[in-house]
Amino acid sequence: MSPILHALEHGQSKLSQTERKLAEHILASPGEIVRMGITELAEACGTSPATITRFCKALHFKGFPDFKLKLAEELAHSDGAPQDGSSSYQDIVAGNPLPFIVEAMQANHLASIRDTTSLLDLDRLQRVIDLLCRARRVDLYGMATSSIVAQDFYQKLVRIGVNCTAFADSHMQITSASSLSAGDVAFAVSYSGETPETIDALTCAAASGAATVSLTSYGSSTLAALADIPLFSSSLEQGMRRGDMASRIAQLHIIDILFTGMVSTRFGEFIPKLEQSYLNVQHYRHKRGGQSS
Repeated sequence: MSPILHALEHGQSKLSQTERKLAEHILASPGEIVRMGITELAEACGTSPATITRFCKALHFKGFPDFKLKLAEELAHSDGAPQDGSSSYQDIVAGNPLPFIVEAMQANHLASIRDTTSLLDLDRLQRVIDLLCRARRVDLYGMATSSIVAQDFYQKLVRIGVNCTAFADSHMQITSASSLSAGDVAFAVSYSGETPETIDALTCAAASGAATVSLTSYGSSTLAALADIPLFSSSLEQGMRRGDMASRIAQLHIIDILFTGMVSTRFGEFIPKLEQSYLNVQHYRHKRGGQSS
């Protein structure tokens, strides 16, 4: 199932009766939806075009045409997927031979990157890149597995001279968020979008005047609704036995895109800093006998 359809299926409890009827119609015949006009769909569901537009915007699309375009792209990828199940997410089961585990991990990670790429909004990505390039200071928030993603972004940004800090401690998140102001950026990572500590930190950062960005799984969530610019990764990985593996890869995929976009945008400024940090690390490693950190 595509990320959009998956989010609709698992988010119906949060929808109003009218929105649920619309979601059910889309889930029942997604291929038909991409060929329908907004008025035609409204008549089929007994609702109004305005309601459909609001529904699409609540799902973080620009409107119904944008929703149809992204859904059509996902359906096209699904139609072209292998029929042997290798493109679907594989869970951990007892007694799997190692070759199968290797293939399953590869399939999971490739599917995660593919599904996340299909959800990307280039306008939002560019806005985030511009914010980060101009930022006076960047706070990165994340708990548990999401803190690993925040730390990865921190290690990238610090190499190009961006004034940033990554916080995994909830008290330090609030402490730092309290000192932000206009011109600063708070970037919060939470796969569920419902991590209380991360929500509190981003709320505090927004109240302090900072621009806010969230990175969550696709769908409606408290953190995504709170952020000035929400970014989304694939939401297809489910189940505690998967250990947040594919979801972490999906989030790191977006982090890599943002970092590369920043360096490309300010190539003349960031590349010398990146090269100098590399040279300095190499120098001190050799000075200590080649020991790596």
